[in-house]
Amino acid sequence: MPAHPLARQLARHLRGAVFDPADASSAAAEPAAPPAPFNGVARHRPELTVAAADREDVRTAVTHAADRGLPVAVRATGHGITRPADGGLLLSTHRMTEVRVDPAARTALVGAGARWEQVIRAAWAHGLAPLNGSSPQVGVVGYTLGGGLGPLARRYGFAADLVTRLEVVTADGAVREASAQGEADLYWGLRGSKDNLGVVTELEFGLVPVDRFYGGGLYFPGWAAAEVVHNWRMWTATVPETMTSSLALVRFPDMPPFPEPLRGAHAVHLRIAHTGPIAEGEALVGQLRAVTAPLLDTVTERPYLEIARVHDDPTEPLDHHAHSVMLRDLDAAAVDQVLTLVGPEVSQCPAYMVELRHLGGAAGRSPAAPSAVGNRDAVFSLMVISPPESTGSYADALTKRMIPWCTGRSYVNFLTGPLAVAAAPEVHDPADVPRLARLKHRFDPDNMFRFNHNITPAPGG
Repeated sequence: MPAHPLARQLARHLRGAVFDPADASSAAAEPAAPPAPFNGVARHRPELTVAAADREDVRTAVTHAADRGLPVAVRATGHGITRPADGGLLLSTHRMTEVRVDPAARTALVGAGARWEQVIRAAWAHGLAPLNGSSPQVGVVGYTLGGGLGPLARRYGFAADLVTRLEVVTADGAVREASAQGEADLYWGLRGSKDNLGVVTELEFGLVPVDRFYGGGLYFPGWAAAEVVHNWRMWTATVPETMTSSLALVRFPDMPPFPEPLRGAHAVHLRIAHTGPIAEGEALVGQLRAVTAPLLDTVTERPYLEIARVHDDPTEPLDHHAHSVMLRDLDAAAVDQVLTLVGPEVSQCPAYMVELRHLGGAAGRSPAAPSAVGNRDAVFSLMVISPPESTGSYADALTKRMIPWCTGRSYVNFLTGPLAVAAAPEVHDPADVPRLARLKHRFDPDNMFRFNHNITPAPGG
């Protein structure tokens, strides 16, 4: 039995489990205990942790926290931590993993703890695909509430654009259903504000008719970075919306599971996801292959089940900081600025990775159901992934060099660790900030949900 009085009281009302600091020594052996976060760059030190089994557990935990003035942090997989939940209640949704696909309606219904890999498998059985992220291990809900820029973004837009309904527990303990037909303001704000307005317990969204694609990775030697990056920049101006790509300057560790050509290498990784005709994809990628011989070429026709091979993101936990800026343009001078700090062989770069992601297309257009997801005017994103010991000086130096090309904003899902706190006000379009502040005041006036890219509650008409 937990030692904490609130933990003992909560335990009597939960189907899930509750832990307090006194349980730390035994929690690891408890099947219900939340797994370690994927990104542990900031460690939570909550007063209590609840591993919710269902919506009622979430409602009970939020109500108890509100009654006692405890702030609440929400976590599913722990990929996108912003600030640690010190002294509050950590609500883990990792057990709420339901996934249901309706092939006739082309929709998926998922629980708060579902991961993209589950949805990808379930949808692919019916020739469908979700707008998942680069890593199938990422949680569906947190990713989508941040917008969701994935490998199909140029053809189909942000993941949030396809959301049709959300079930959410707000700070008053009420269970609300938000859609275009009801709670329309909440429906607008949830899509883009992460967990500022409540705990989403269930999410319904559309699927797209993608069964196979042409994609994978082209890995070029670091010494060819200037030629490869400039060629890719010009190439992106010519490709159709069926082609979504990104480019990463990477320092690969000298160890498995990385293949021999990449171990210990400084490389340029081009990521390709083409959903048009295969012959068209081959012709387009041929223009990239012509620059120089790649160290490794994994681009081929694939079932959508293999969408993870586009980015080949790490599958083991990796502590890191992430910082990003959105770019309105990427001309030759902008590329030169990036290369100045990265260096011709990437060896001058203290970051794990510097990424440029090509946007535009459907991601640049307003969706049928407007949302708080901003950055529609960005044509590229620039992200820096740095090790835990990084102070942020490198990311700051790089992003300051890019000011002439910046929209003045960052992308919320590409902001983790301490840098995310300072950049939080920059993730929304300026015109949306007052409306979000009013929604925050309406649904969370005491800012109970504040361990995030926080929106300050503000009353208004």
